[in-house]
Amino acid sequence: MGLTIAWIIIGPVFHFSDTWQLAMNTISSIVTFLMVFVIQNTKNSQTDALQIKLDELIRATQGAHNALLDLEELDDTQLKTFKDRYTTLAHLAREELKRGLPDTDTNDI
Repeated sequence: MGLTIAWIIIGPVFHFSDTWQLAMNTISSIVTFLMVFVIQNTKNSQTDALQIKLDELIRATQGAHNALLDLEELDDTQLKTFKDRYTTLAHLAREELKRGLPDTDTNDI
């Protein structure tokens, strides 16, 4: 915000010259570049917090597989193995639903 106000005030002083425009464009590019890092850092922190919350839900759920706690740390081959396993489970659950069976491991009321 301060940069915008300074830009408006300084412009007429330098008669909106080419040098002034070049300086303003350079400064705004640098600020934009730095803001990308700030936004990315905030996003990473939020993603980490969300991952920890999900890990805690898995850990606290009886019958959940604790091996799923750090999937984001696995390589692509290991991730594909887990994905294939859960894709198969989803397919089997849909087949059971078609036969009128529940698709959960708990009794619904």
